[in-house]
This record gives sequence, C-alpha cells and structure tokens, in this order.
Amino acid sequence: MATDPAELINRAKAWLAEDPDPETRGELSKLIEAEDTDELAARFAGTLQFGTAGLRGELGAGPMRMNRSVVIRAAAGLAAYLKAQGEGSGLVVIGYDARHKSADFARDTAAVMVGAGLRAALLPRPLPTPVLAFAIRHLGAVAGVEVTASHNPPRDNGYKVYLGDGSQIVPPADAGIAAEIAAVGPLDGVPRPEAGWETLDEAVLAAYLERTDAVLTPDSPRDTRVVYTPMHGVGRDTLVAAFARAGFPAPVVVAEQAEPDPDFPTVAFPNPEEPGAMDLAFAAARAAGADIDIVIANDPDADRCAVAVPAPGTPEGWRMLRGDEVGALLAAHLVRKRASGTFATTIVSSQLLSRIAAASALPYEETLTGFKWLARVDGLRYAFEEALGYCVDPEGVRDKDGITAALLITELAAELKQAGRTLTDLLDDLAREFGLHATDQLSVRVEDLSLITDAMRRLREQPPTVLAGLAVSRADDLTRGTETLPPTDGLRYYLAGSPEAGIESARVVVRPSGTEPKLKCYLEVVVPVASPEALPEARTTATAALAAVKRDVSAAAGIDA
Repeated sequence: MATDPAELINRAKAWLAEDPDPETRGELSKLIEAEDTDELAARFAGTLQFGTAGLRGELGAGPMRMNRSVVIRAAAGLAAYLKAQGEGSGLVVIGYDARHKSADFARDTAAVMVGAGLRAALLPRPLPTPVLAFAIRHLGAVAGVEVTASHNPPRDNGYKVYLGDGSQIVPPADAGIAAEIAAVGPLDGVPRPEAGWETLDEAVLAAYLERTDAVLTPDSPRDTRVVYTPMHGVGRDTLVAAFARAGFPAPVVVAEQAEPDPDFPTVAFPNPEEPGAMDLAFAAARAAGADIDIVIANDPDADRCAVAVPAPGTPEGWRMLRGDEVGALLAAHLVRKRASGTFATTIVSSQLLSRIAAASALPYEETLTGFKWLARVDGLRYAFEEALGYCVDPEGVRDKDGITAALLITELAAELKQAGRTLTDLLDDLAREFGLHATDQLSVRVEDLSLITDAMRRLREQPPTVLAGLAVSRADDLTRGTETLPPTDGLRYYLAGSPEAGIESARVVVRPSGTEPKLKCYLEVVVPVASPEALPEARTTATAALAAVKRDVSAAAGIDA
C-alpha cells in the first residue's frame, strides 16, 4: 500500500492512463489535480478482493472501487481460470440488473470472454438474477456472471460468478480465479473486441417462466390477492408474467417503486428487511382494501422474497414475516405436497426446519451462510436462509429465487384461504407442534471495519458463559471448522433451557457480513407451547428472552445495539 504522497499520485496516474471509462477518468483526474491524498489513499489502499460472492463495492475510480477497469481484470481472470480448467471454448452467460454501470460491466465481460476465445451470451435486458442462474444450466454454459449488488445501497455494484452447475463459486474456485485476476497484466494486453458475442432473445426468459409452473400443484386454488413491490428493481415484469401464467389475479404493484431506478429514491436501503422499506407497500395494501391477502416484495435483483400478512390493530395494519417464518411455511407446504429429498438451511437460520424435516422423515442438512453452500447439498429439494432467500425448484435454479418463492407462498395462501385460514394460522400450528421458534437479529452497520474485528476478538478472548440468564452449554469457534462445516469467521453459542423461565433452549451465532460492513448476531429462542391457549404467553416469554439475549450479546461484543 502506497503511503508516500508522490508515490500515491504516480499510482493514480498509472491507473488513469489505462482506465477505459471517461466518467471514472474524469473523477480520478480531479482527485489527482486536487492532490486529495486522503481520498486517493482510500481508493488505492489495495484491491477489491474477489471472494466467494465475487466482487462487491462502491462505484468509483481506483482498485478499491467497482469500475470498468476492475471488471475487465475480473473477467480476464475468470476467462483464464476457465481455460485452465479445460473450458476454453465454452459458453459464458452474462446477466445484469438496472444499477449504475451494470450494462457496461456486462458488455465488458462479454468482450473479454470473446477476446479470450470463449463464447459469450448476454441476457436480452436487465432481468432477475434467478433468470441468469437458470440460463446457465438451460444453455449448458460453463460459467455465468451476474452484474448486481442485490440489495446494497445505490452507490454499490457487484459481480457474482457461477460455474457450469449453476451454483455460485465456493473454495477453491474463488481462490483460483482470484489468482488469475492478480496475474492479469496491463489492460491494453486484454483483448476486447467490439463484437462477437450473442445477445439472447426472449426465448431464455420464456423457458424460465415455463419452468416456474413446476413449483405449483396443477388445479390448486389461485385466488390470492397480492400487493407487490419490486423495490425499484428488475423483478416486476417477470413476476407479473409468472403470476399471469399461473392464473393468479394480477398483483397490485406499488406505483412509486414499480420502475427500475438505480437511485432507489423511496428507500434508504433497497432491502425489504430494512426499517421503512416496506412502508409504501403497506400503504398500497391499506388503500386497496380488505380483499388483499398478502404483501410480497422482491429485492432489486429479485432473488429474495419478502412476505407480509395482515396485522389488525397495528399502525401499519401489516406485519412483515421474518425469513425464518416464510422458510417454515414453505417447508410445511412442500411437506403437504409430498416433496421428497433433502431439506436444508444455514447455521444462522431457524432450527425449526430440522424439526419439520424430522417429523416427515426427510433428510436435513445445515451449511455455512449463503446459497453458494446450500445449492451444493446432495439430493437437495428445498433450501432457505433467514435473509429472505428460498430455493423451491433446485432442478431449475440452484440458487435463491424470489419469483418462484413468491408463486409458492401465494399458492399456500390460496389453499389456506379456501379452508378459511391464513398464513398466520399455519404459523400458530407449527408453533404448537414443534415449539415456538422465535428469532431476531442484532445487526450493526459500521464505517470502520476494525470495530467488527475488535468485537470478534473480544468475544474470543472473553467468551460469555451466561446470556439472558441462560448458561452457555456449548461454544463453537467456527474458524476451526467442524465435521460437517468448512472453517468460517463465526462464533456459535448454544444456551441451556430454563424450565422455570419457560424456555426450552436458545442459540446465538455471531459473524461478520460477507457482503456489507455489518456485524450480524442471529438469535433464536425455543419456547414450548402446551396448548393453543398458551401461545400468547409463549410469545411474550420469547420476546422478552430475545431482548435479553440481544442486550447481553451486545455488551459481550462491546457494540451498540
């Protein structure tokens, strides 16, 4: 890392000389002219690291930002890796969302692939990430790239890489690609022809939409009324088309968030989980009247699906379901549909899925966080993670898919509606049968990443022995790995139950986010439910216990909740 101002300026000038983008060239030129060494130091402090999620970062000039130079190097490294794997004449499919620079990054990737001797095909326009994941397998590609930052802030973009099985890369492929990226020389040595790649037509989207039919039961009820928001992303047209094919009523689309907009003007963060992100959807549901059954949201690249249910007596009139709740609902629905195969979730998601699977004698597995791991489970039939990700058709899309998840939860709501019941009623049934699995999350966003490092070190050096009055019965430092999990930066605590407090067990997992500057703590409390009448008291007990666990974890980590 350059610290001398003159050396820093020289590095910036060298970067400027080969930057192919007039916009970032102008941006960097101004920083050089102003001798803004603080800002230059931040942009030249290293290189944006290629990891198991590919690349993701803030747009801007320099090696620590997302820009065309960084993307061209990433594409060249991926091409070199594929050639080293004997895939030098294979097809690479490239998709992109509607964020700033996404189309440019996609075209650059296609040009680099063709220049390296591979074949390249661009999706016809900005489309949901699941369409790209589907297209890889559908077209027999050797790899795929999706240009997206998913639900990150507007200033970010990203570069997600899949291999030929349609799953995101995992070690050691990520390290192999990173090494090839590091070996890329000057950009003028990377061939980038002006043409030679294919732009796919709408047939690939039609094939994806035809596949979405597979998640529904023929002749199941279809009368659910839905309010839907794509949250300024690319999901609307695909979801509306899928609903029309399925015979569901056309969703009421939230007008203010209907069109793709890379600035995401109506939300602080374009993530349905963030406070306030669903406000406009709830307002649209209230305006539409009592005939609306559920509210559905996709994140901007439509690989995640959020669901809200009526909540009479609350100010909003609606309650956002946690990802763990939707995951359990979809699992219960698939069990009733006699699904067979392995049910899987991640170590940070609710353990309720394990009990649902066990009750039906279905195989069950837990993986590290992310669908890059879930998609590789042997015999996978269904997977979910608490961050609103669901894979309900792994043969079609080996990744999370917010479109097919929306279809399946809407079918479930229709079946329950026909029986005079709701999603909330089914959640109550699951709590009575398996115990109330209440989950929450402590998520701390930081500007200084050293705060996350300090918190993890503090927890390792001074591990808690009691949280919320519950003894820590087992502590796992996940950096060491386990019999079933590769090493990862995380800590897991199992807490003993307390019959006096009405708590069966509890669990806490702490880890740095892999995609955002956040420390995340995942909390779960299990409360037995002796009878239907005991459910309200169980909820009160669980809420208080979660609050106490959150408080004590925050104190132990030395972070502000």
